[in-house]
Amino acid sequence: MTANPQVGTRTLGRDGLVVSTLGLGCMGMSQMYGAADRDESVATLHRALDLGVTLLDTADVYGDGHNEQLVGEAIAGRRDEVQLATKFTLSRNDRGGMDIDGRPENVRACAEASLRRLGVDVIDLYYQHRVDPRVPIEDTVGAMAELVQQGKVRYLGLSEASAASVRRAVAVHPIAALQSEWSLWTRDVEGEVLAVAREHGIGIVPFSPLGRGFLTGAITGPDDFAEDDWRRGHPRFTGEALEANLRLVDAVRAMAEEKGCSPGQLALAWVLAQGDDVVPIPGTKRRRYLEENVGAVALELSPDELDRLARIAPPGAAVGGRYPDSSYAYGDSPEPVR
Repeated sequence: MTANPQVGTRTLGRDGLVVSTLGLGCMGMSQMYGAADRDESVATLHRALDLGVTLLDTADVYGDGHNEQLVGEAIAGRRDEVQLATKFTLSRNDRGGMDIDGRPENVRACAEASLRRLGVDVIDLYYQHRVDPRVPIEDTVGAMAELVQQGKVRYLGLSEASAASVRRAVAVHPIAALQSEWSLWTRDVEGEVLAVAREHGIGIVPFSPLGRGFLTGAITGPDDFAEDDWRRGHPRFTGEALEANLRLVDAVRAMAEEKGCSPGQLALAWVLAQGDDVVPIPGTKRRRYLEENVGAVALELSPDELDRLARIAPPGAAVGGRYPDSSYAYGDSPEPVR
């Protein structure tokens, strides 16, 4: 790929998946964060490519297929500029929750459907969105590996997988990337999972590196959310948890003012400084926030500044769970039947 010097590139995995240093999470263009705006979303995707942000991240469940279609339409004619990542295993059920399906037959069906919606012949990076607690991960990754052999997928990834799941997956096929939440207010991955991923040469793709928008400093209370914004009911954005977490953001904001940058840029620069194998994918559906995020790539933090941020936001600093359902992340699967 041709790198924009403003953004640059990093490599995910040992097999040489070169991507932009900063990616773009596309989920919010279709769900979760208020009303969608198709024209601005497409303009944001085009602007991302113009700036050299070429790792685009979507999933089949985002907007129940809408997001893949949107991304596919936006990159038509510019496919060779993009490292296209999507995910499978999650689907909405009639109980208001999510089902996880890692069966090999579902792997194949989901991949074919994603290729159609995206309008492409090959997916650059295909993630298992969540580990299926009922299907051995060896079976799921085995079916994903078949997609690589067929030329439908180039590289494989896992999302929110446990250390044990990572170890078992790499025994089946090389894994290029592990996507997990990682930010100043969510540092869980720094435990066992990060070390195991690095042991196997797996790149880290942090989602929500801005704390679901919280670390930008733009959120001061519940009234800042639209009626259909899912954060209204999130454990970290309600009641006493919100008040406690706002103090963390105030400390980040104060340091950002000293540094001459925005709080969001400071928070992103911290994630980027965690290693050359780290490629965060902050999500946005607006060009102005995309451009602000890109500015974080050039922001250098000294060892003293990194230490200060670590003291401001040590592991466990945020109040409230990452999800209403704590079983949603770092999944394990049953052992295969021998």
